[in-house]
Amino acid sequence: MLIANLWKAIILGIIEGITEWLPISSTGHLILADEFIKLKESPQFMEMFNVVIQLGAIFAVVVLFFGKLNPFSPSKSKAERNDTYQLWVKVAIACVPAVILGVFLDDFLEEKFYNFITVAIMLIVYGIAFILVEKRNKGRKANITSLSAITYQTALIIGGFQVLALIPGTSRSGATILGAILIGCSRFVATEFSFFLGIPIMFGASGLKVMKFILNGNSFAFEQGLILFVGCAVAFLISVIAIKFLVDYLKRHDFSVFGYYRILLGVILVGYFFLTHK
Repeated sequence: MLIANLWKAIILGIIEGITEWLPISSTGHLILADEFIKLKESPQFMEMFNVVIQLGAIFAVVVLFFGKLNPFSPSKSKAERNDTYQLWVKVAIACVPAVILGVFLDDFLEEKFYNFITVAIMLIVYGIAFILVEKRNKGRKANITSLSAITYQTALIIGGFQVLALIPGTSRSGATILGAILIGCSRFVATEFSFFLGIPIMFGASGLKVMKFILNGNSFAFEQGLILFVGCAVAFLISVIAIKFLVDYLKRHDFSVFGYYRILLGVILVGYFFLTHK
């Protein structure tokens, strides 16, 4: 059974690594994958696994953007170090809404919204939103074209949009990117800020899930720890590829294709749900 679970963890790691950074909802895809690829573990472990596996993806951002994120780099000038400190303050400010609501609403959201049909509906809703926003912005010039141009107020507004991603199927990156574009950020700035915003959010969410898992009387068996490690490691490797792809893709394209993907997948899943849940 361990070998079968490890293969499934590899598949789930691939799914996480791709979907964490593309605006198509990693948590949503993991919930959907659980419909077809079931790890033979307890529901409590799976709830924790689907969040903690995202740590692997987050480490990819830390590695790829370490130079930009490191305020102590000796190669940076005083002004560049100051910009980096300010970037981290903006990230911290943007995290506040999701941290406050996430802690208090975590159990309620899991009970009411972590399900197949919610994910499918949110895929469609935000798929339409991406298409409409891209059509609205066609020909418009962005007002915010660098990370340093993001004000503290703008960061807080983007953080407000991130709260929407507490509903699975929304996409954390999708919600923050959409919000940032709507208030004047360029696609590249919106995407990069979304990358950085994921670091404290996902570390915090993972810590919360592990703490709840243990406080509820669960413990990690060796096999569970190995499954989690493999999933995180694969998510890290695939995330490196996915992030590089998205950064390069945005130099020539917009987000419309992800909107159409979300709608198509959502419609297929709604159909599947009603065919299999009669």
